[in-house]
Amino acid sequence: MIELQPGKYRRSIIRVWLFTAIGLGLFVLYIVAVSYNFFWLFGGMPDLITLENPKSELASELISQDGKSLGKYFFENRTPVEFDQISKNVTDALVATEDARFTNHSGIDPRSMLRVAKGILLVSSSSGGGSTLTQQVAKNLFETRSEKYEGLLGKIPFVRTVIAKTKEWILSVTLERKYTKKEIMMMYLNTVSFGNNTFGIKVAAKTYFNREPRDLEVNEAALLVGMLQNPTLYNPLRFPTNATNRRNTVLAQMVKYNYLPEDEFETYKEKSLGLKFTVDGHNTGPAPYFRESMRGYMRAWVKRYNEENGTDLDLYTSGLRIYTTIDSRMQAYQEEAMNEHMRQQQKLFDAHWKGRNPWADENGKEIPGFIEKAVRSLPYFNVLKREVGEEEAWKVMRRPYKMKVFSYDGEKEMTMSPMDSIRYYKRFLHAGMMSMDPRSGEIKAWVGGVNFKYFKYDHVKQGTRQPGSTFKPFVYVAALYKNFLTPCDKIVDAPVEGQWTPKNSNGKYSEQPLTLRQALGKSVNSVSAAIIQMVKPETVVEYAHNLGITSKLDAVPALCLGVSSVSVYEMVNAYCAFANGGYRTEPMTVLRIEDRYGNVLQEFHQKQNQELNADVAYNMLYLMRGAVEDPGGTAGRLHSYGVTSGNEIAAKTGTTDNHSDSWFMGMTQNLVSGIWVGGEDMSIHFRTIDLGQGGRAAMPAWGLYMKKVYDDQTLLQYRRGPFIKPENYSLDCGKVASDSTDTYVPPASSSDDEGVLF
Repeated sequence: MIELQPGKYRRSIIRVWLFTAIGLGLFVLYIVAVSYNFFWLFGGMPDLITLENPKSELASELISQDGKSLGKYFFENRTPVEFDQISKNVTDALVATEDARFTNHSGIDPRSMLRVAKGILLVSSSSGGGSTLTQQVAKNLFETRSEKYEGLLGKIPFVRTVIAKTKEWILSVTLERKYTKKEIMMMYLNTVSFGNNTFGIKVAAKTYFNREPRDLEVNEAALLVGMLQNPTLYNPLRFPTNATNRRNTVLAQMVKYNYLPEDEFETYKEKSLGLKFTVDGHNTGPAPYFRESMRGYMRAWVKRYNEENGTDLDLYTSGLRIYTTIDSRMQAYQEEAMNEHMRQQQKLFDAHWKGRNPWADENGKEIPGFIEKAVRSLPYFNVLKREVGEEEAWKVMRRPYKMKVFSYDGEKEMTMSPMDSIRYYKRFLHAGMMSMDPRSGEIKAWVGGVNFKYFKYDHVKQGTRQPGSTFKPFVYVAALYKNFLTPCDKIVDAPVEGQWTPKNSNGKYSEQPLTLRQALGKSVNSVSAAIIQMVKPETVVEYAHNLGITSKLDAVPALCLGVSSVSVYEMVNAYCAFANGGYRTEPMTVLRIEDRYGNVLQEFHQKQNQELNADVAYNMLYLMRGAVEDPGGTAGRLHSYGVTSGNEIAAKTGTTDNHSDSWFMGMTQNLVSGIWVGGEDMSIHFRTIDLGQGGRAAMPAWGLYMKKVYDDQTLLQYRRGPFIKPENYSLDCGKVASDSTDTYVPPASSSDDEGVLF
């Protein structure tokens, strides 16, 4: 038997301890080197402030005045929730699948790492991953594998991965010290991707199941958690079989770790996916035209705020909460009313032009080359022409292919060429409508078109058209304020002497004296022409601008019939001064803006300036009530919508030359709304005033909308009632027209034809 010398044991033990100490020392030195980026070899690490205030890209959200979400601005659609706002089914599925020992480790799980190492040595694919949830949070939240934290050694592929893993270990231990397990879990669930530009459990629950996270059932939670391994491969829309199999794997893991009984597993694994996919995109949701208008406003606000405060806010990633003046109920009613009215108008328009193209000249004949001219104005066509030549470009424009198109019966798939598509869409009528509280200046509803996905152009603020007779009140108010006239004065309906003599809608003059209320209520052109000759066009321009019209106005006699283009936004703003005692109130769209933590960044307040005295403003309301209350008034049909009883409404209709533009402006004591209806081009319109006048093509939408508002008992602040009279106000013109709307019965022979621009 060979005996080993005692000194050899000692030397062997010393060597083992020496190698162990050296190894540990080198490991510690490596950890320190990575932590402090020695010689810029390893890249930086998130600093302490970043660790204490982890940021992720959060969508900024528009919120209605009554607390409803109107939509978001985002690169990544993400909205955070707290732990108590999610179902236990989600956390059980997550721990069972991603990190079964989550509650037992301190950021690094040696057992999982040994399992992975064993799997690598044995070339086993079932060993699972070694990353804990905390490590995944470190990777997702602090971008440890991005170029931002890459050092000189990061250029070497395998070394780069090892360094990134080391940083995640270090960050994981730090995170475990600073945060509770619940907080770390929510960091994970609020930041991970669920595919389809959906980030975080709240948005995922809404997108795939139209639920709140707290309401997710076991099988739904299992599907979402299963997607985390590979959101593309397990996308339930594209690969439902893959998604189902992965969901069942998660359910099996829940059984394995005693989160789910075996019998329930057998039930759940047989269920269908049960998707209720509702993508939260920029084209969907309430008030899309308002949201798009606000995008430009908010980008400018963010830029200004950053410059003034030295911050780095971003509209798409900073999680701003923008509290708007929009009322979600009124917005919904306006959208419903517009859809109902425009669907009917489109049906009338299509029948009116059946068998013919609606782009016509003054004689009603089709404009030759109309579509070709429209094609030549397209940026796409001009780019195409430069790249392949004009002849080939025209071939492309005439080549048919399958496309989805808008219709009032839902999206349709059709085969047509780009030129056919232009012909198709040119036949549609468009509209814009807005409501504003005249006293606060708050905009309550904004509908810029018939369908935002297919018609992006906003006809509330972006578009301007001739207002026709809805511009006449600015002529009348100039005369009242300048004391040229009083509400009791009369003007003869006769041709105006001078170079410009407009016709009335029927081409005739009654040669009778009319009160101002009668003339405005019936929209008599000759009276408006006589008044503007009296006060001068320059005076009318001045008063219109003072009240809120910002567009350029031509100081010509024809201005009294609305020849200068304006927007619905301007008209509603300017009319509000009549209902607000002569005070012009700047339109308000935002009440306050908060950061992601609820800190108020800015509050907004109304801005008012008195442009008319209260008596003149009320006199204008009295005059415009004639359109609704008096026989022959152009807004007489409002009685059929059930909105006039017990109510005072001041209104004005408007129709422009050849009926290209139809307008209606309606005012009550606490709400002013305006609507425009017309074709994309002024050559596209009804051929007769009977169909194209504002009282028929625009006004019904106002009636439908206001009826919905009045029927909603939660909107009592917009209830029916009289206009508020100024203190000590007095007017007695011999009781020309009754002040009561309750007993009004429109005569069968009454006409709502109005003054038309010729």
